[in-house]
Parts: sequence; C-alpha cells; structure tokens
Amino acid sequence: MIVVNYKGEEKQFSAEEISSMVLIKMIAEAYLGTTVKNVVVTVLAYFNDSQRQATKDAGVIFGLNVMRIINEPIAAAIAYGLDKKLSSSNTNNC
Repeated sequence: MIVVNYKGEEKQFSAEEISSMVLIKMIAEAYLGTTVKNVVVTVLAYFNDSQRQATKDAGVIFGLNVMRIINEPIAAAIAYGLDKKLSSSNTNNC
C-alpha cells in the first residue's frame, strides 16, 4: 500500500491503483496529443459519498482538476447520445 496525506487525511492506494492512474493519463495524452488537466471521472453506480470523494481526491493528488464524478450508467448514456448525434450529423452531410 502507498499512503498519501492530503488535506490532513490519509489515503491508501495499492501499487496497481497508482500504476493505472499513470497509464490512463499517459494513454489519454497520447491519444489527444495534449496535456490532460481537466477530467470527468466515472465511478460504479453503487459508490457511496466517501468512495466518490476518495476518487476525486486521488485525481487531485495526481494533479488533475476533477470537474465531475458521474456514475458509469450515466457516462454510457452520454456516450450513446454523443455517438447518435455524430452519426446523424454525418448522415446529413452526405
């Protein structure tokens, strides 16, 4: 476990959690071709408030501006809606 003190609170992270945070950020930056600072993070629908806050704190510790924490089902609905919007705009342009 890796122990991090942030804002007077002690947080514990496994090595796998830290590694995954680093890899996700690196992959996003490589894909986008720019530095990632502002993020929206998805969490499992059954996460409680303390788990959501811990997730947000982990992002802040990692140097990210966590703009929102949203449930995975909501994220899926947003992605579906965006995909539909893109599909319909591409159809209209042909």
